[in-house]
Amino acid sequence: MDSTARKVLLGMTPAELESVAAEAGLRPFAAKQMARRLYVGRVSDVAGMTELPKVAREWLAANYTVGREAPRMESRSADGTVKYLFATRTAQVDYLTGGSRGGHDVEAVYIPDHDRATLCVSSQAGCRMGCRFCMTGQQGFHGSLTAAGILNQVLSIPASETLTNIVFMGMGEPMDNVGPVLRAIEVLTAPWGLAWSPKRITVSSIGKLDTLRRLLDETKVHVAISVHSPFPSEREGLMPVERAFPIQDVMKVLRGYDFAHQRRLSAEYIMWRGINDDMRHADALARLLKGTACRVNLIRFHAIPGFEGAPATQQAMEAFRDRLNSLGVTATIRASRGEDIEAACGMLAGKEGEAGE
Repeated sequence: MDSTARKVLLGMTPAELESVAAEAGLRPFAAKQMARRLYVGRVSDVAGMTELPKVAREWLAANYTVGREAPRMESRSADGTVKYLFATRTAQVDYLTGGSRGGHDVEAVYIPDHDRATLCVSSQAGCRMGCRFCMTGQQGFHGSLTAAGILNQVLSIPASETLTNIVFMGMGEPMDNVGPVLRAIEVLTAPWGLAWSPKRITVSSIGKLDTLRRLLDETKVHVAISVHSPFPSEREGLMPVERAFPIQDVMKVLRGYDFAHQRRLSAEYIMWRGINDDMRHADALARLLKGTACRVNLIRFHAIPGFEGAPATQQAMEAFRDRLNSLGVTATIRASRGEDIEAACGMLAGKEGEAGE
């Protein structure tokens, strides 16, 4: 069988693995053995599933692949941040669905910070949201990652076993690929998977309400909403999705959920000089967030080609933060990491071209 035709085990649930076990002539309990090897033992090939009989492993190897692929490249920042480039198609597996198939890489960013080690993962190659200030959005949409393509980023970096947090803030809009994102979260948090607490996971969204509701109803992960302006007309100029998903409607929905106990809600707010960094915007943002228990992450803009906005000054960001805090909204300035390797917020773009070129 052509290796590209083999099915991928990574991302499967125990129920799905039971079907695989039956195909291989194994009893149902073999599914638990396979799940343990995939997610606890973190095997990279079927040969590592040593509890299974040799003949079953040979059959599995001919028809299935684990779906683990090491990153193609890495770039290291002076501040310790590491950016990893992952192929979306290899000789073993195709991680991309929808859009164009293969040939568009994705990036994940590892951010060590004292006792925390965070991985920023991608959910799509490119993005169709079209945010003007984002390099991923500027490259257009090339396809959505499978659950295996998302999980591979988590499991295949060198520091995988020391990760403390995962943020879905890389390439793509997670809620535009909700099925695989939810499946990846299930594997990360299920007792038969990596058994993480949902509190270790944050999902960022522009506020795509039709699928955001599914995330809110089906998980307890933290949620981050990209706001960037409290004024609809200004936000639309930065984020065309404001027309389809007005930020006022997003906040109205979010007020219906409890963010005071099990999960946290935050607003992402990139700051540009003379565009959204004055007290008028701070006051309007506080009004917008009223009743949501939402905290604000203020983010310095990182310049990209094709967008003329300049970063807000540190003085303006501190004044903005202090104004929000005085109005009862918890606000902090996020430290910029990895800008020298184009790994900072809004700078991820991947690399076009077939893997191995």
